[in-house]
This record gives sequence, structure tokens and C-alpha cells, in this order.
Amino acid sequence: MDRRKLLLVMAVIVALAGAALVFVYVQGADNRAAEEYETVEVLTAVEPILTGETIAQAAEAGKLQRSRVPRAVLLPSAVSTVDSLKGLAANTNIYAGEQIVSDKFGGAGEASMLPIPEDKVAVTLELTDRARVSGFTVAGSRVAVWLTSNATSTGNEEANLFTRLVEDDVQVLAAGSSTLVASTTTDAEGGEVVEQLPKTLLTVAVDQDQAERLKTAVLWAEQFGGEVSFGLLSEKSKVRRSPGVESKNLFR
Repeated sequence: MDRRKLLLVMAVIVALAGAALVFVYVQGADNRAAEEYETVEVLTAVEPILTGETIAQAAEAGKLQRSRVPRAVLLPSAVSTVDSLKGLAANTNIYAGEQIVSDKFGGAGEASMLPIPEDKVAVTLELTDRARVSGFTVAGSRVAVWLTSNATSTGNEEANLFTRLVEDDVQVLAAGSSTLVASTTTDAEGGEVVEQLPKTLLTVAVDQDQAERLKTAVLWAEQFGGEVSFGLLSEKSKVRRSPGVESKNLFR
């Protein structure tokens, strides 16, 4: 066989091998894509399900629906029917769009209890709508806590407004109902102005040191005048302890 024929045969072999490799790769890509986009049926919430609400009550209220989700995002304990959760109640708040998972359901007695972490205690604060970031603070939120007051720790007669961080990361366990509370302020002419402000009970999970700080901050605000307030945290929020801001360095 002369040289040109040999080169031609080799070229054909290489071309066939390349085509085979491309075919195998494409088949593998198709299989991977099929696995990635394969969907499965799962039960999801279309409206919030509150702690203590039974699966039967949620279904009767139209808060559940069957949806198809990619297998890649299916949660390990997700269910597709209510049968396996019969007689159980939510032991934490479940929000619209969430997959219904068995881990978030338990007996009615369990559901009435707060899901307090083992090393924490539950403490309740009463905050105005503004102080709790309007209605955006809900069970499961993580918040930073600030104290704003118009008195100093030295008890000076001259008021020194300040805002300081009390806690940098606290988990909210539950949000209670709102009530109207009378608040009295003084206007520019020295007269008293009474307002009805909505306040909401918010329960947070804290350790002993955090609980003592929060209770002291609340008492400070009540005695010296001021407010304890939350700041909602995201996964990338950065909050650090600092000397805070006072009226004398507000415009530094």
C-alpha cells in the first residue's frame, strides 16, 4: 500500500473515531439534560400555613396544590399527597411556594410549642410597625437589634441622642397579633399629643447573655425614652458592633 492510500485509511479511521466520540458525548449530554429537567409531582403551599394549623385545615382552606418541580430541587422529605400527614399539624410557619415536607409537621401537641433551638430561650418583645420593619419581619427572619434613646448612661441632664447595636444576629421564632397602644409625645408648643400606635409581639431565640441585653435595652427605652428596633438581615448582610452614632457626631 503506497503512502497516500495509507494516509487516506488513517484519515478515515480518525474521522470515524471522532464521530463516535461526538455521538457518545451528545448522548451523554442528552441524558444529563433529561435528568436535570425531569420533573416530579410534589405538594406545595399556595398560601401561608401557620404554626399549629393541621394539614386537613390547610387542604380545606385551599392552601395546597400539586405542582411539578425539577427532580434536582426536590427536597428529601417532600410529599405528594396529604395522606402521609393525616392528623398532623405544622410545627413552624410554611410560606407560599414552599414544598410540603414531613419534617415540618408533627402532632398537635408538638405544633403548639415554639421550635426553640436546644441551646436558646424564647424572649418576646413588643415593637411598633416601624421598629419591626413594617410587616416584613416574620417567623424565620433573622434580625439585628438596635437601641435608640435620648439619654446617656451617665445620667447627664443634657440629652444626648444615640443609636447603638444591641445584637447583630437574632432569629425570630414567631410573630403575634398587633394591638393599638397609646403613645404620648410633646409638640413644638409644649402640648401633649396622644397617638394610637399598632404594636406587635415578636418572639426571638436567644442565649442567656442576649436575653439579658435585650431585656435591659427594653427597660432602658421605657425609663429614659427611646425605642428598640429590628433590622432585617439577608444572607450577605454585614453588621458589626461599633461605638454607635450620637447627636454630637451625627454629622461628622
